[in-house]
Amino acid sequence: MIAEYADKYRFCPRCGKPVAKAPDRPVFKCLHCDFVLYFNPAVAAAALIFNPQGQILVIRRAQNPAQDKLAFPGGFIDAGETAEEAVRREVREEVGLNLDQVDYLCSFPNRYPYQGVTYLVLDFFFIARTREPGNIAAPGEVRGLFWTSPESIQLDDLAFSSLKKTWSYYQTVWRPQPPPG
Repeated sequence: MIAEYADKYRFCPRCGKPVAKAPDRPVFKCLHCDFVLYFNPAVAAAALIFNPQGQILVIRRAQNPAQDKLAFPGGFIDAGETAEEAVRREVREEVGLNLDQVDYLCSFPNRYPYQGVTYLVLDFFFIARTREPGNIAAPGEVRGLFWTSPESIQLDDLAFSSLKKTWSYYQTVWRPQPPPG
């Protein structure tokens, strides 16, 4: 998987010489100047947000990739930000909610195709609670959002493989209890 990214480089980012990379390496290594470029993933955070009635917040994506598919609110983590800070910020920006409690659930790798480039992403997922379920908004990146029972979410409706794996993990391994009211 990583080799496909290394193969896209035609010039060394450090010395600018045409590619002469070490063969069969999952990293880019220039044979002219010994520069090494590792293909680390981008990182993102999302939250499975529950209201006091035990319903979960689901968004419908407004843009590609996976336009019109379902997801949990979240987004990319900014440099210098913890995953917890990022999920709180992204939820505020995406759906206008403040989270009362944020607990780590799991992480899964993902592939995020965007404008002709597929990004390798490590997605962090959290269980979150809010007491202000009436304050949700739907800006441009969200086509719609709704509170629903956890039992109504179907794997095939979810946008990305990491979401599907997280939802399966949540249902089978985590064995959640209803959130406190």
